[in-house]
Amino acid sequence: MAAQEKSLVIVESPAKSKTIKKILGDSFQIEASYGHVRNLPTKDSATENLGFDVNNNFEMKFEIIPGKQQVVRKLNDLAKKAGKIYLASDPDREGEAIAWHVRQILKVPDEKIYRIVFNEITPKAVKHSVENPRSIDMDMVKAQQTRQILDKLVGYKLSPVLWKEMGNRKLSAGRVQSVALRMICEREEEIEAFKPQEYWSIHANLEKEGKQFEAELSKIKGKSVEKTIKNQEEAQKIVDYLTNPSTQYEVSKVTKKTIKRKPTAPFITSTMQRAASSKLGFGVSKTMQVAQKLYEGVEIDGAPVGLITYMRTDSVRVSDDAQNMAHDFILQNYGEKYYPKEANVYAKGKQNVQDAHEAIRPAYPERTPDSIKKYLDNDQYKLYKLIWEKFMSSQMAPAEIANKSIEIDAGDYTLKAGTSKVMFDGFLTLYNDDEEEEGKDADAKIPDLDKGDKVVCRKVEPKQHFTQPPPRYNEASLVKALEEYGIGRPSTYATIITVIQTRKYVEKKNKALFPTLLGRAVSKQLVAEFSDIMDYKFTAGMEAKLDEIADKKVDWVKVLKDFYTPFMEEVNKVMQTAQRVTVSSNVKCPNCGKPMVLRSSKTGSQFLGCSGYPECKTAMSLNVLQELENDTDENGEEKPQEICEEKCEKCGSDMVFKIGPYGKYLECTSPDCGYRKPYRKSTGVTCPKCGKGTIVERKSKRGTVFYGCDKYPDCNFVLWNEPTGEKCPQCGELLVKKTLKSGEVITCSSIKCGYKKEDQE
Repeated sequence: MAAQEKSLVIVESPAKSKTIKKILGDSFQIEASYGHVRNLPTKDSATENLGFDVNNNFEMKFEIIPGKQQVVRKLNDLAKKAGKIYLASDPDREGEAIAWHVRQILKVPDEKIYRIVFNEITPKAVKHSVENPRSIDMDMVKAQQTRQILDKLVGYKLSPVLWKEMGNRKLSAGRVQSVALRMICEREEEIEAFKPQEYWSIHANLEKEGKQFEAELSKIKGKSVEKTIKNQEEAQKIVDYLTNPSTQYEVSKVTKKTIKRKPTAPFITSTMQRAASSKLGFGVSKTMQVAQKLYEGVEIDGAPVGLITYMRTDSVRVSDDAQNMAHDFILQNYGEKYYPKEANVYAKGKQNVQDAHEAIRPAYPERTPDSIKKYLDNDQYKLYKLIWEKFMSSQMAPAEIANKSIEIDAGDYTLKAGTSKVMFDGFLTLYNDDEEEEGKDADAKIPDLDKGDKVVCRKVEPKQHFTQPPPRYNEASLVKALEEYGIGRPSTYATIITVIQTRKYVEKKNKALFPTLLGRAVSKQLVAEFSDIMDYKFTAGMEAKLDEIADKKVDWVKVLKDFYTPFMEEVNKVMQTAQRVTVSSNVKCPNCGKPMVLRSSKTGSQFLGCSGYPECKTAMSLNVLQELENDTDENGEEKPQEICEEKCEKCGSDMVFKIGPYGKYLECTSPDCGYRKPYRKSTGVTCPKCGKGTIVERKSKRGTVFYGCDKYPDCNFVLWNEPTGEKCPQCGELLVKKTLKSGEVITCSSIKCGYKKEDQE
């Protein structure tokens, strides 16, 4: 009797294949395609380097991706021997397209090939998909290919405009990325144009029967005072009245209310990214990389286990099975009062959600984070814990919050005090969306008061405030904004944010996204010349059309034709009139005083050069732009020279800070001396080697920060971490600050010692 033929399952990644192999057993062979196997050609003269023919209904020409020939040969060899072939790439448009491309390279009959999808890599989900295969969804494939064509059209046709205008062939434009860049640039313009307005708040310390509490002025003659007290003089008049011994304080209103605060839906891609950013400090790309590993499988007791459902989704739907598992777990571990009377069901909220997906949740709710902590690395544990707690809390009973609000009249003035107390924590026992509320009112206690009660004023304090500009976007808030505008989809958020940083259009400082000089110039040109492409509504509308293609509502060729004709008319019009533009910075040349402008080297790298070139050849790295801008006012004028504490080593005169091509330096103020030296940020710590110098911050040729003696080259003492000035109690070497994932620690600079200050606390 002949041996039964094995079935072949083709997935994208080796990690995923290990998990599925464990589930399906020896009668299945699992092989990875390592992502896409085919793509549009990088160069093709017949189709203008685009890889598709706009004159023939956008017919696409694909080729094997360089380096993937061996993968294709192996897949074909296995497919010929297999009884059935299952294409098991991810359950989204990109995954559907990968399945279609794999099908195209397999030289086997159609009847042998099946498409299977699952939202979680669990035995039940995987086996069910094998038992219920389907054909490849060509509408999803066409939606993905339409996006691919649109993105390539915009990139290949707009980028040459930037090359011509800015003299740099390394610049590029993107259909969605450029719109995200516009959002960041416009926010920066709002911040720069913002003029802070002064306002005052009035706070009173009141007392009833020896119990003191805080209250804030909320109304004058019944009207809200929020940000209406404009200056100290107005504030002082109120303070004078409130502190007058004849002023009487009487409780005018007492409101007590118990509210039920319901849990929010389990994570979708964007909310997971935002929560991971705010609670864990993860960047968007890092969040998706860690989530991918949790989805594909982690080794537990020697076997790979998929721990979460698919992480690219905009659906909040939860399967009945998951809901039942959560129900059993909550009853067993928390008790009946923590489960709602009826199971929590969440609406999808958006029109274009594909509800075939589920929300992001643990694949096995009974696997608590702590029960599998030893199998996970630190990042995996943190993200899994966040996902598990968010999902489990979404299935729990509401919290009950008792709110108390007191209004106290003092003549025409009304002060307000309030507090809240958690009467039943419900879902809050696991997860709180609002970090600011956690423990906020623990110390805010108000004595029992009734309407008509008199209270005594002990102190009144006016506080000055200034209105704040809108905050810069960080990765999490940019994802939120993109989602609100309908720009991009769950699978694209991380790529969008990564690309604009990789292209040096945006840089991240202390988690905030700042547009670079180059990014602002690119955005300004694109907005001025291609208003439709850079329009938020237009971009969101195109995303909606891609959804409609996938849902069989519109024809993909029609969508492309409707876009292509007006788009190319606009591109050709701009290219005919495009002129070289000068991008000026807000700084002056340190040698001749003319504006410094953005320039490009022959290799495409950016630098600042004097606008007086070739007469003035001053050039400097963009790395010193921040320091230069700090030394100029908003009109571009140089700020008064800052005299430093150091004296000139040659003549003893004062030294001043100046900026040169390589950054900040010190120069002697005596015209007869002219001594200069590089500026090194001092740590204030005396060099332990020579005893004469001071340890200062320095940079290597590659820009790496280290610390060394300022008497170099006479003294070559160096450290890789900033010294604290303290000495190690164990070996006597300097203690240094080290930044780890868990935070900052103080440790010994000697590798042999291993002392940590926290160990002794």
